[in-house]
Amino acid sequence: MARIIEIQDIAAPELALFAHLTEVQLRSRLEPEKGIFIAESPKVIQLALKNGCKPLALLMERKRIKGQANCIIERCGDIPVYTGDREVLADLTGYRLTRGILCAMARPVLPAVENLIMQARRIAVLDGMTDSTNVGAIFRSAAALNIEAVLVTPSCCDPLCRRSVRVSMGTVFQVPWTHMGTDISILHSMGFKTAAMALSMNAVSIEDKKLAAEKKLALLFGTEGYGLSQSIIDACDYTVKIPMSHQVDSLNVAAASAVAFWQLRIRG
Repeated sequence: MARIIEIQDIAAPELALFAHLTEVQLRSRLEPEKGIFIAESPKVIQLALKNGCKPLALLMERKRIKGQANCIIERCGDIPVYTGDREVLADLTGYRLTRGILCAMARPVLPAVENLIMQARRIAVLDGMTDSTNVGAIFRSAAALNIEAVLVTPSCCDPLCRRSVRVSMGTVFQVPWTHMGTDISILHSMGFKTAAMALSMNAVSIEDKKLAAEKKLALLFGTEGYGLSQSIIDACDYTVKIPMSHQVDSLNVAAASAVAFWQLRIRG
């Protein structure tokens, strides 16, 4: 049975999990060290629970307890449920809860790269991506368009940061993912052809039939401002571009990923 706790002091140490969530740099450092992440909104929390994530504490407006959060509270067992008025929660978190519910959860143990991609045929690699909105959007497209795994390099935004989880609509819990280094030779050793999504004079069109025919293909996407490094591009089997009109040179990386996932999906 969950323990309903009315917030009396927002500086109480047990509330540190939820404090000042808008301080992005602070959270990106603290969450991995604490072994926690924050899921926001009923749908996202339900997906996290469904996919095996362990809840540690809930934070919600008082009116949600007997409303849309009731089924979540029942599923979470004996954990603290901190509650108060909207203004109190905003003072605690640093922003107004648009969905009214937050859940602190234990971070899952991530698999080794080799185990994650052993049976996969289409995977995505995110290198140095710093915008949590883009990372979340890419996970959502990956889930919708049957990308079987996502790998993120050390300089990439944490897929489990609060905004990434929210933008992904919880699909970050559905698409298998893990961390990898910047050496992509491991992909080649696992039988993958690698395709760098980048602007280059030598790039082939994403419509090239050889790409779609590859049995195992890894699609690599780079940082928002500068794209993939030249060393990674040089190490890939293909450099791939999406044909553009009206003198537009490129798409936002999240939009480009959706186009690439659709075009190069496994057919049949």
